[in-house]
Amino acid sequence: MRKPVDFAAGEDRILSTSRLILRKLTRDDLDFVAELRGDAEVMRYYPKVLTREESLEVIERQLQRYADDGHGVWLASEKESNAPRGLVGVAKQFVEGETLIEVGYMIHRAFWKQGLASEAARACYHWAFEHLETDVVCSLIRPENVPSQGVARKLGLVPRSQLVMHYGFPHHVFEVSREQWRDSGLEADHSAS
Repeated sequence: MRKPVDFAAGEDRILSTSRLILRKLTRDDLDFVAELRGDAEVMRYYPKVLTREESLEVIERQLQRYADDGHGVWLASEKESNAPRGLVGVAKQFVEGETLIEVGYMIHRAFWKQGLASEAARACYHWAFEHLETDVVCSLIRPENVPSQGVARKLGLVPRSQLVMHYGFPHHVFEVSREQWRDSGLEADHSAS
């Protein structure tokens, strides 16, 4: 299996996997982001469903992250059709006084159970270890969010023993070290073109 393809610095496209292109969000993505973040089932582990205006704020925060950090949450689109499938990316999170590098993933409900979250998250973990000076990457996951925990476990992440508070809710910190990621074999477990 080949590693995900990195695109040139400065491009809006960030990564390519066997089925997906991950690229920077733009304000033109508002219709999709509002539909995704406005779906009660998709948002059931988040504090609330977002309005269209709040979804625009999500995009604006990511644009600021790109400017400040060089990365953030990206739009995951199907390679063949260029149709959006979800939001996936690498973002700094500040949790209980600690700065964490997190891989987050949210797939549109119509495309659940197709392995897209695992495929995109795997590429994002790879990207984080290749591009950032961090020894650990994590995913913050609510205790009741069993599907996202399954993605994290499938990728070799293990939860810390203590829950943390994030946005007022308890979360598991599923994490993997650079060495564990390399030794797991998942680092190279990609199909990309």
